[in-house]
Amino acid sequence: MKKWTSFALISVLAISLLAPSASFAEPNEKASPQAHVEYPVLTKAKKPEEVGFSSKKLEKVDQLIEKEVAAGFPGAALIVIKDGKIVKNESYGYRQKFDGHTPLKKFLKMENDTLFDLASNTKMYAVNFALQKLASEGKLDIHAKVQDYIPDFKDTEADVIKGKDTMRIIDVLHHTAGFTPDPQYHNPAVSKELYSQDREKTIENINNTPLTYEPGTKNVYSDVDYMLLGTIVEKITGQKLDEYVENELYKPLKLKDTVFNPLQKGFKSKDFAATELLGNTRDGVINFPNIRTYTLQGEVHDEKAFYSMEGVSGHAGLFSTTSDLAVLLQVMLNGGGYGNESLFNNETIEEFVAPSEMNSTYGLGWRINGDDSMDWMFSKYASESAYGHTGWTGTVTIIDPEQDLGIVLLTNKKHSPLVNPADNSNQFFGDLFATGRYGSVVTAIYEALESNK
Repeated sequence: MKKWTSFALISVLAISLLAPSASFAEPNEKASPQAHVEYPVLTKAKKPEEVGFSSKKLEKVDQLIEKEVAAGFPGAALIVIKDGKIVKNESYGYRQKFDGHTPLKKFLKMENDTLFDLASNTKMYAVNFALQKLASEGKLDIHAKVQDYIPDFKDTEADVIKGKDTMRIIDVLHHTAGFTPDPQYHNPAVSKELYSQDREKTIENINNTPLTYEPGTKNVYSDVDYMLLGTIVEKITGQKLDEYVENELYKPLKLKDTVFNPLQKGFKSKDFAATELLGNTRDGVINFPNIRTYTLQGEVHDEKAFYSMEGVSGHAGLFSTTSDLAVLLQVMLNGGGYGNESLFNNETIEEFVAPSEMNSTYGLGWRINGDDSMDWMFSKYASESAYGHTGWTGTVTIIDPEQDLGIVLLTNKKHSPLVNPADNSNQFFGDLFATGRYGSVVTAIYEALESNK
């Protein structure tokens, strides 16, 4: 079993090494996150050796991904930061290869500024960042009841399993709230009386979604948890989730490519990595009201987010680029800020990335490198304090405070045919490649560190 290390000491030492003349708040200081603090900003490394990487070994990362692109993997974008420096920022393959099942005459090349559907990484870069900010400002108590923020969230006499009246925010963040993983609100054949393709009705239905186990008794990763947390952000702030995070988080950091519903905000479909070939039909096998049948590009793939939440949900819907996400990685490595902007304090980060007592691989939303079962994501080289998240469309985030290292790999692995539509496995051709399973790429990056000789 991997043991938790002192994140506070490591992060403060890393920050002081990056900018010894800067002034920093003490890790446990309850200062307002808006207090004036100068945080390190990213610069480009002149060469990887400047921060302890081997240029030659990093080339193996390129070779791995390029070999898989040549074998049919759609495309990817990768950024690596260490010690406040951008070490690698590369794109591979194609942002679009197909229109439906028809190959394009000329594949559209992936670029460093291509936007990706982040899928469940939305949970971290939108909701967790928002909750961390609100907690730092004293506007959110993670130990409070959900009912304190959403009065209508309560048990009813008809509920077979009760627990909503006592459910805490921390239970939801730990994925121990009692919800089913995917109620498919968008699909009446599955959701029954919870069916909704209207955002306000869906939010009501979240409150009415029955529990499948007693809260706090086990871990079950559920999208409902973050749909609920997203609505809590909206209740606290009085703003729709996209408005709050775009104006209060991303705009101050000068991030222009991190948005919900980008096609409604000036972006064009050509700016995006495409995902599923035939909408949400799984190559024609699935059907429900209003289902999309065209190749998805610039629209969130996730069905609950698109149909039931108008593209803005706590569990999915955010789009971004590797360059924008690198800034958000650095915010976490800096202890909560970037340049002149302070989003949250380091004490809050510590609280959110501490492993739960029930399952050491879960923090508050963040996945933790808590034991060897997480090697598939973090690799065997990651520090015990490393944390991150993944997304169904083919995205992974790795933050390793002990190494002062951040990795974002974005792929469009779902932009490929299904291996066998008839078997209901939902396995896409892109899922078969090592790049789409993350660990091999992350391992190769760690192996390029001279300290891992």
